[in-house]
Amino acid sequence: MKKRIFAIVLSLILVISLAACAGNTPKEENENGGGNSEGETTSGEPVMGGELIVGVTNDLDASLDPHVSSSSAGTREVLFNVFEGLVKPDSEGNIVPAVAESYEVNDTADVYKFVLREGIKFHNGNEVTTKDVVYSLSRAAGLLGGEPLVSDVAGIAAVEADDTTRTITVTLSAPDAEFLAHVTTAIIPEGIDPATEAVGTGPFKLASRTVLESIVFEKFEDYWGEPAYLDKVTLKVIDNAETLVTSLKSGAVQMATHLISSQVNELPDMNILEGSSNAVQALYLNNSFEPFTDVKVRQALNYGINQQEILDIAFDGHGTLLGSSMFPAFKKYFMDELTNFYPYDPDKAKELLAEAGKSDLEFTITVPSSMQQHVDTAQVIVEQLKQIGVNAKINQVEWATWLEETYRGRQFEATIVSFDAHGVAASDLLARFQSDNGKNMINFNSPAYDEKFKEAMSTTDDAAQTAAFKECEKILTEEAANVYIQDVASFVALAKGYEGFKFYPLYVCDFSTIYKTE
Repeated sequence: MKKRIFAIVLSLILVISLAACAGNTPKEENENGGGNSEGETTSGEPVMGGELIVGVTNDLDASLDPHVSSSSAGTREVLFNVFEGLVKPDSEGNIVPAVAESYEVNDTADVYKFVLREGIKFHNGNEVTTKDVVYSLSRAAGLLGGEPLVSDVAGIAAVEADDTTRTITVTLSAPDAEFLAHVTTAIIPEGIDPATEAVGTGPFKLASRTVLESIVFEKFEDYWGEPAYLDKVTLKVIDNAETLVTSLKSGAVQMATHLISSQVNELPDMNILEGSSNAVQALYLNNSFEPFTDVKVRQALNYGINQQEILDIAFDGHGTLLGSSMFPAFKKYFMDELTNFYPYDPDKAKELLAEAGKSDLEFTITVPSSMQQHVDTAQVIVEQLKQIGVNAKINQVEWATWLEETYRGRQFEATIVSFDAHGVAASDLLARFQSDNGKNMINFNSPAYDEKFKEAMSTTDDAAQTAAFKECEKILTEEAANVYIQDVASFVALAKGYEGFKFYPLYVCDFSTIYKTE
């Protein structure tokens, strides 16, 4: 089973409806476009050079080591411009050449061979060698000692290189038909300290960083592919939603992503692009917290929360309703029939709470204060739950606190965030709910789920794998692991005179396509 990388189109196709009406066509959490039905601005002639200042609500992770900075989607989103894997996704969901120029997969999907691109350079000027590739994948997979740094490649059993043919052979411990989507893992030079030196092969290189203030990227002149238009991109950390809008109005920043309708309605003089977050927003429940250990209580919350009302009140009707941990861009896996699995039914919710002996339920929803879309959602949910006798309170915390205490420490009762697929594989969204997965922050424990997920990952038959993943989604819904809400509409605000922004079917922001116009 041989495949040329540039001929492959994954089933993950971007399903986004784009709007061009500035100020009244909002959507949330991933990227936003604003000029036409193709999801990018294209009216002006591109100019090489220039600078762009982008307002971001959260600083990047403390370490920019691409193998350990995966906890923050925002960090991965931005480092897409700096680091590349053997392959990478494009804006249409295709897997395209990057550090490798081609690949082959054996019939049992447990041996992958990659041919290294000739003459490709790192940001430090050194050429990428097969030795660097072997080091990078071995390090990420934990083959150099210790636990795997990147869970997606934890199944690698061996990485070998043939310098004569520039071929890297990756042998897996078990078949994995989705492994190609995970070799987007960054290739870095051997011999550097990745925690302090962000050296990749992408179109931009890291120029400077001031923690909690700014990150500056400069164009990499020796980039192997299509060069970036802009000479410099500065990310300015603005952790207050109102201040961000004010900065956009004044021109202090020229771009911001992940805006919501109420924000873009205040920006009539900017290009507003609308797309999908490609992330699953939910009221995530700590299944080990009493009484969320009781499925009836979790189901009661599902019946007591009106998804459509959340969209109507907090998002001007924009967004795509979800019923499980899968969003529409994963076309063949998305199950629209799960969306209304728990129709809004306050009486049913009260009945279930009574059966569980929890008619006086109280709990706290922890929300990152810098993410207005989640704060707004929490406020609507709190009011809805009052109708079924549930007293929920909101605890707004800084992003760093949320990461450390809620995500890593699992010290929470409920939280509202969006989880994205950091790659282009269905398992990226579903793996975290395995009982023994390190990212299983909600402490979901279902033997049936574990078995179905294992089944999905062990087959090379596409139809069988798809069916198994769908069963995983059903289990999450039926067992009410969380209260699923939406794939939030995502808006991008881009100053006039800048064009070229593209949406991706996953959580990345590609600065290389943005340009100034005449």
